[in-house]
Amino acid sequence: MTFVSSTSPGQGRGRILNWFKWAIEPYIYLSPAILLIALVMLVPLVIGTSYAFQAISLLNPFESGWVGFANFEKLLADRFFWKALGNTFWWTLGSLFFQFFLGLGLALLLNKPFRGRGIVQGLVFLPWAVPAFLSGLNWAWLYNPIIGPIPHWLTALGLMSEPSNILADPNLAMIGPITANVWFGIPFFAITLLAALQSIPKDLYEAAAIDGASAWQSFIKITIPFLAPTIAITVMLRTIWIANFADLIYIMTGGGPANSTHIISSYIFTTAFRRLDFGYASTLAVALLLLLLAYALIILQMRKRLIKGF
Repeated sequence: MTFVSSTSPGQGRGRILNWFKWAIEPYIYLSPAILLIALVMLVPLVIGTSYAFQAISLLNPFESGWVGFANFEKLLADRFFWKALGNTFWWTLGSLFFQFFLGLGLALLLNKPFRGRGIVQGLVFLPWAVPAFLSGLNWAWLYNPIIGPIPHWLTALGLMSEPSNILADPNLAMIGPITANVWFGIPFFAITLLAALQSIPKDLYEAAAIDGASAWQSFIKITIPFLAPTIAITVMLRTIWIANFADLIYIMTGGGPANSTHIISSYIFTTAFRRLDFGYASTLAVALLLLLLAYALIILQMRKRLIKGF
């Protein structure tokens, strides 16, 4: 008794060809982009991470080599790192809070039609086009008690006894870069949230008004649910950018006075290019990467729950 296969050799080859087209062919088309990403991002990431496990100091070239987790043990005992971590938290939180709410307010205002709206939009988005170096210099000048107006305004309001440079006060110095960063970053939220607002169907607001909903109820029940996914992504991206953004701090205060404004990213810069200790600087960078990666995963999970909830 003989058994006859239900599939012919031609059908078997056809199935293999179909599987190849379904599973392999897309990656062949994507291979140039994947290769480019690997060369530009993954390779430097792997090399930079490997430096965290090495002693690479240009001031001690004969002591270079693999040290395992010695750099991470040094990091845990480094009081400057913990101080920079606390500064990073307040720098990021203070900047993000005011950037988001002021940007949301501007987006809501610019979403209303009025005469000259195009000109106002151009003026609102102008800070985003100013180079960070120039922005830092301008704000440092504004806080200068001799030629800058801000100390004199604060004195006139009774907030200061006499004009002085808050950038030289360890207890107040962080206010200066945060203010500059708020001014610099408001347009990002204004642009993205305005685009999201303009995509909300107007019929929903008309239906809500017919049902007797107030402006606040429409904002809570319509605007916020539609903006929630965009808010989650923009907040996540802006948080990562702010935590890595040390330009204004380096220009305005240089991390001082007494390391009161050093954040992790500025600490990485000074460790690498002033102390020339690239091994420990890479360890600091890996620690910041892990913190921001954990934060991004939390935000993405929250975004999924928001989308399911709405």
